[in-house]
Amino acid sequence: MKFLRWISVALLLLGCSLAWSQDRVVYHINDSDVQALAALRNIRNQLDTEPTTKIIVVAHAKGIDFLMEGAKDKNGSLYAGPVSAMKNRGVAFEVCQITLKTRNLKEDQFIPEADFTPSGVVRITKLQNQGYAYVKP
Repeated sequence: MKFLRWISVALLLLGCSLAWSQDRVVYHINDSDVQALAALRNIRNQLDTEPTTKIIVVAHAKGIDFLMEGAKDKNGSLYAGPVSAMKNRGVAFEVCQITLKTRNLKEDQFIPEADFTPSGVVRITKLQNQGYAYVKP
C-alpha cells in the first residue's frame, strides 16, 4: 500500500513538472503608443524561438487602444493584422473591463480577437501567481 502511494505521488510530481516545463508569459500593456508595437514584435520573436510558449497579453488604461477597431500604429498600419496572426498562434489578448467602464467604451468597439477580463491588474497578479513570467515592453 505504501508503495502504491509513493508511485502516485511520483506520478503527480512528474505531471506537475511537465506542466511547468512549458514557458508561460504575461505581457502587460498600459500604453499602446509606447508598448504595443514592441510587444507584438517581442511576441513574434518569442514564438519563432519557442513556439510552444503560452502567451497572454493583458491590456488596461491606454494599453487597450491597439485592440480597438481601426487602431493603427505610428506608421499607419492597422494593428488588427498582427494581432490576428498572433491569435492564430495561440496568443490571448485580454482587455480590462474596468478601463472600458472608466472610458465609457463598449466591447463591440474592439477587434474580434480581443477577450475581456474584469480587472487587468488582478488578472496579471493571478497569472504571476500561477507561474507566468512577466514582461512589460
